[in-house]
Amino acid sequence: MNETEIITSVHNPRIRQLLQLQQKSSERRKAGLFAVEGRRELRHCIDAGFEIDTVFLSEELGEGSDVFQFPNTNTQCLKVSPSLYERIAYRGSTEGVIALVRSRSLHLSDLRVGKSPLIMVLESVEKPGNLGAVLRSADAAGVDAVIVCDPLTDLYNPNLVRSSIGAVFTVPCVACSSAECIVWLKDKGISILTAQLQDSKLYYDTAMTGPTAIVMGTEATGLTEVWRQAADAHIRIPMLGRLDSLNVSVSAAILLYEAVRQRKTN
Repeated sequence: MNETEIITSVHNPRIRQLLQLQQKSSERRKAGLFAVEGRRELRHCIDAGFEIDTVFLSEELGEGSDVFQFPNTNTQCLKVSPSLYERIAYRGSTEGVIALVRSRSLHLSDLRVGKSPLIMVLESVEKPGNLGAVLRSADAAGVDAVIVCDPLTDLYNPNLVRSSIGAVFTVPCVACSSAECIVWLKDKGISILTAQLQDSKLYYDTAMTGPTAIVMGTEATGLTEVWRQAADAHIRIPMLGRLDSLNVSVSAAILLYEAVRQRKTN
């Protein structure tokens, strides 16, 4: 790494670029860069083979920059003053490190799944925090891939990276259309289980030991008809109170761990 000046101004061109990348998906797409904040998240990013373009380090870290070994020798390290770091950090409690990373995209054709894969599919999930939380559960449950259909947020949204605690780098994650996903799942012989209230049976009465895709929609509108028609089975979580739905990330964790339970006992 090439350590240079200590940046103190929010008007510095590199700082302005960082802020734009944090705030605008259009800027992330145009530049092919996204921001990763935090040591744990950056470690997962590096381990996944992403190319680190620039690292911003809080001056108070001292020699803390040595904790990372960057595969790309062209990675630029820029130190910023503690007061500036507080202004550019996305999260409240900071760890003194923010990186700009080269984005890359996986496609359905890139996915390599085993004999009995477990796939998490999300249709038009809008909130990056929810998507990040689902990715975290997917990592914990050993999911083979997460497929985001007709996405309303990009996979490199800072809030998604943060809420996933880096799981966006540890779980193969693909964005595509619902139609493309359905064709791919059918071609691979993966059973499609849609989480929905209508015409469904309890999730624990449905076999998940074979090749399985659990499909979930938004909390407000659920899944579109194209998924309901494509499903091999409709499943639901029992709701014993007055409300009729759970947060999508909570529901995803429940359903994924039912698949884990069934696979461990069979």
